[in-house]
Parts: sequence; C-alpha cells; structure tokens
Amino acid sequence: MARMHLRKKGKASSKHPIERKHPKWGANPKEVEERIVKMAEEGKSPAMIGTILRDSYGVPDIKAATGKKLSRILKEHNLLPDVPEDLDNLLTKRERLKEHLSANPRDIHNNRRLHLIEAKIRRLMKYYRRKGRISEKVSL
Repeated sequence: MARMHLRKKGKASSKHPIERKHPKWGANPKEVEERIVKMAEEGKSPAMIGTILRDSYGVPDIKAATGKKLSRILKEHNLLPDVPEDLDNLLTKRERLKEHLSANPRDIHNNRRLHLIEAKIRRLMKYYRRKGRISEKVSL
C-alpha cells in the first residue's frame, strides 16, 4: 500500500500467520490479559504493550491468545486512553513542528509538512467521531 502524502511505496512489514490460533506452548488467556492490564496501569501505550508481549512473552497475536482485541481488554478495565494513540502521536508531532517553525519561520519545507500533518489529524478526527471514539465537541 502506498504512503499517504508521498509518491513512494510503503515499507514492508511482518504479516500475521495464516492460521490465527494461539500456540499450545503459549500463555493461557487469563495470564495474557493480566499482563496487559498490569502494563497499561504502568502507563505503557497499546503499541508498546503489543511489542513487549510479542518479544518478551511469546504472544504473537493478542486476539488469537485471548479472543479479544487489545483495545477491548483495555476498555473493559477502564484503561483505554481518552485520545487514541495514533491521533496522540500526530498531535505530539504537530506541536514539535510548531516549536521548530516558531524558531525557524522561513523553513517553508517543514511548513508544508505541518499542513500535511494537520490534514492527517483532521482525517483521523473525522473517523473517530464517526466511530464514537471521541465526542463531537472535541477540537484539537
């Protein structure tokens, strides 16, 4: 799949196994869910939780292991962040770029990057409003 604001192909990434079954040697669903809740309470992001479970605990797929997606588990335990992680990352990137542009106002190339980031933010906000993940009144 292509990148959003570039004329390039996307980078290759790992693929899920064809069979979405949890390996027999893997941890049982209760243990996996407890680890997820513990890491979320420590303040780790959902992406970081998935990476740690994959690399340290040998859980290749959370949904195959527990029967639920990571966000559903976090929602059940009231640990889901108010702002989705991808939107939060874009907002952080926008703030860093605004700081850079205030120090370097003639940097026209990064000014264009700021416009593209803000377009991505608007697109994601529209999506999350439709899904009901964020309220209609939120303006970031």
